[in-house]
Amino acid sequence: MDQVEVFKALSNKTRLMILQWLKEPELHFPPQDRDMKEVGVCVGQIHCKAQLTQSTISEYLSILQRSGLIESTRIGQWTYYKRNEAACLEFKQLIETSI
Repeated sequence: MDQVEVFKALSNKTRLMILQWLKEPELHFPPQDRDMKEVGVCVGQIHCKAQLTQSTISEYLSILQRSGLIESTRIGQWTYYKRNEAACLEFKQLIETSI
């Protein structure tokens, strides 16, 4: 995990909110056809909740994914995103022990 990339990813309020929403997706997004905890949240639902352009949300999700904090799954024409809990735990432990 690149610490600097993670901090950069979290330095934007919307990206931080997306990560928070994905922690408990059932509280922040309407039900969908697939299990949100298992597969993730459809990019369209993240786009609607954030109320930003599709291209901005796509860029934000790419930044979060490159940092390792989220993962994507493609099913048909849809892409779903969920938190990478192992990476989030690793980052939490890094903060607790190093900073």
